[in-house]
Amino acid sequence: MQMISKASCAMATLPCSRVRSGLCILPGMRQLSLSKGLVYGFTRLLSTPFKTLRGASRTLRVAQFCSVSNMSSSLQIELVPCLKDNYAYLLHDEDTGTVGVVDPSEATPVIDALSRKNWNLTYILNTHHHHDHTGGNQELKARYGAKVIGSGVDRDRIPGIDIVLNDGDKWMFAAHEVQVMDTPGHTRGHINFYFPGSGAIFTGDTLFSLSCGKLFEGTPEQMHSSLRKIVSLPDDTNIYCGHEYTLSNSKFALSIEPNNEALQSYAAHIAHLRSKSLPTIPTKLKVEKACNPFLRTSSTEIRQTLNIPATASDSEALGVIRQAKDNF
Repeated sequence: MQMISKASCAMATLPCSRVRSGLCILPGMRQLSLSKGLVYGFTRLLSTPFKTLRGASRTLRVAQFCSVSNMSSSLQIELVPCLKDNYAYLLHDEDTGTVGVVDPSEATPVIDALSRKNWNLTYILNTHHHHDHTGGNQELKARYGAKVIGSGVDRDRIPGIDIVLNDGDKWMFAAHEVQVMDTPGHTRGHINFYFPGSGAIFTGDTLFSLSCGKLFEGTPEQMHSSLRKIVSLPDDTNIYCGHEYTLSNSKFALSIEPNNEALQSYAAHIAHLRSKSLPTIPTKLKVEKACNPFLRTSSTEIRQTLNIPATASDSEALGVIRQAKDNF
């Protein structure tokens, strides 16, 4: 399905009452949006931020965000900051009231977000077993009776798992098809959830904006293969990853490909967002392809900077880039 519109709006205390034309409409307030669409090279923002958010108790210092990815699909995607720099995501199908959460590292901020909207939680989707992505599973499951969904490879490591999915499986979230991608590298049982009708993919710790996950349980070859699966998706796919790492990632990316003009402009955009305590997520796949060093393993400049031989494979180059990032 073609992407129709996307909007992100900052929400302090008032919930979204309804959604029209890609905007969150707050009762009694002017209709404004924070658009993250950018012209080529990200030379300027296309719209004025809704407002600078009031500080929160969390390190991220952001309140709740409503991010609607595709109005025709009736799927709302809402970012929920957790822990120091994690993101969980609430999924809400407007037609049926079905609600899911992706990677709840802790229960309290998810419960708070659900309570503000008077929503019940139907599903808990986990990309992998790490505690900072599953820490809220048991409490949320006990409170709402939600079903926990995870990889068959990690069925013994996902707390409270009820529904096992594997590579290539198709699962339905209300009327929305979800395609499951096996993406090992960060962990051996990592999966991604792709919503083709909404142009959204939840990548956990496989793909970040301007980086990829550390290779805790996998190899450069596995990570490269996993990233290639994501890269095969449409360019306008929205990437919802597990952490707000983009600012630090941009510094490393610039250090190994300083002459990449698209990266320079994107890095400036990122710095602008973070200076206002705004999230850099979601990011577009087309932006990552132009700027993310882990998707640019054939870049001559990157290879020269890191002394990667021209004869090295893309997987070998990824391993060198990952090691350089780990030591950055």
